[in-house]
Amino acid sequence: MGIAIVLVLLVIGTVLFHLFSPWWLTPIASNWTTIDTTIDITVWVTGIVFILVNLFMAYAIFRYRYRDNARSEYEPENRRLEIWLTALTTVGIVAMLAPGLIVWAKIITVPDDAMTVEVVGHQWQWTYRFPGQDNQFGTTDPTHFSPDNPFGMNPDDPAGQDDILVISNQVHLPVDKSIKVILRSKDVLHNFAVPQFRVKMDMVPGMVTYFWFTPTRTGAFDVMCQELCGMGHHLMRGKVVIEEENGFQSWLDSQSTYRQIRAQQVADINTGKQLYAVCTACHGPSGEGNQNLNAPAIAGLDAEYVARQLDYFRRGIRGGPESGSQSQQMAAMAGTLADDQAVRNVAAYIASLSPASPDRTLAGNPEKGEAIYRNCAVCHGTQGQGIWTTGAPRLTGVDDWYLAGQLQQFRSGLRGRHPEDAYGAQMVAMAAFLNGEGAIQDVVAYIGTLQDSGSETKQLARGK
Repeated sequence: MGIAIVLVLLVIGTVLFHLFSPWWLTPIASNWTTIDTTIDITVWVTGIVFILVNLFMAYAIFRYRYRDNARSEYEPENRRLEIWLTALTTVGIVAMLAPGLIVWAKIITVPDDAMTVEVVGHQWQWTYRFPGQDNQFGTTDPTHFSPDNPFGMNPDDPAGQDDILVISNQVHLPVDKSIKVILRSKDVLHNFAVPQFRVKMDMVPGMVTYFWFTPTRTGAFDVMCQELCGMGHHLMRGKVVIEEENGFQSWLDSQSTYRQIRAQQVADINTGKQLYAVCTACHGPSGEGNQNLNAPAIAGLDAEYVARQLDYFRRGIRGGPESGSQSQQMAAMAGTLADDQAVRNVAAYIASLSPASPDRTLAGNPEKGEAIYRNCAVCHGTQGQGIWTTGAPRLTGVDDWYLAGQLQQFRSGLRGRHPEDAYGAQMVAMAAFLNGEGAIQDVVAYIGTLQDSGSETKQLARGK
């Protein structure tokens, strides 16, 4: 009797929670209201089945409860009951599946006037590509992927020279215009999803998938990966900004084409050496660093990583008012670099310097740090060599006091909180797992035991 009452209360509580729950679908921002209708149909079918089955169980428990004078009967088959159950089950399944098949047919039927954007997913970032003035994408191939060619563009394909490349987690799109979204993955299975748009699709390595939608209202909406893609899966976030046509075109015109990016990739080390003169006051003439000035050793760091950090300082992504004084000093110094070409030049010169032996000033337990570092190895490599595909720099050869200081800044929010610092946001989440200063010193001590074989980028350059 008690179980029957519990089942009835369970049904009543579930129905009330559904009717009065504050958690439901977010306001839709696209044309796919049919997705919501399909979900509603599924909820109604499964909800009715849930109510009927549980109430029947409660009735059966009460009606056929144990009584001294009652006798049970064995009836192995009941043709009439089986026909009814089969018919009702078929109706329920058809009611749930048929709308989904109809919606799927619409999702893969792209309007002829739809504009096209490509999304490339990789651990754990989003990047985007638009066709140029010829309205045609250039060809790509996984064999072309490199630090200088993150989209895998075919450099010999003239159709790709004017393709617009957006190396950012944020993309802009026009409102009230049909958009075909082409999806590629560089590494593992991802899923591109924007909850307000009600459409999403898997991104399968070696395949090209797609869907389409029409944004119906302006605003900024979260992009997320809805397939478990590794350690940083929950941090694979981005933004899609829907705006009026004029605003979208202005943003698109400010992005670089593949031809422009290729031209920018040529760095002049000699010019970089001249620009580096202003850096020597803190980092030393050979990039050896100076702990008294809180200036780390930078000799031999990957040019790509150095250029990204200098760009962050110049744009205020690092070194803002909320950061420490050292970061603010770096922001001021980076501001002396006139343009992106100057940034690439000085970064190339820093990468050409021979690393010095790093400072080892902290007392930590490497054995404890080894267990902690397993999470770090996913991005930075098992030997701390850095992995260019995840945007993670080399850790070996870096002063331990600097590594510890940066981890503390990530934990305290002094670094990695800017909305455009996607890599920093990942580090904030990972540093949160470090339980206090002792754990930080332990993992830094273990990093100090790793053999410095040079960054993965440099190994690739040497043909390893």
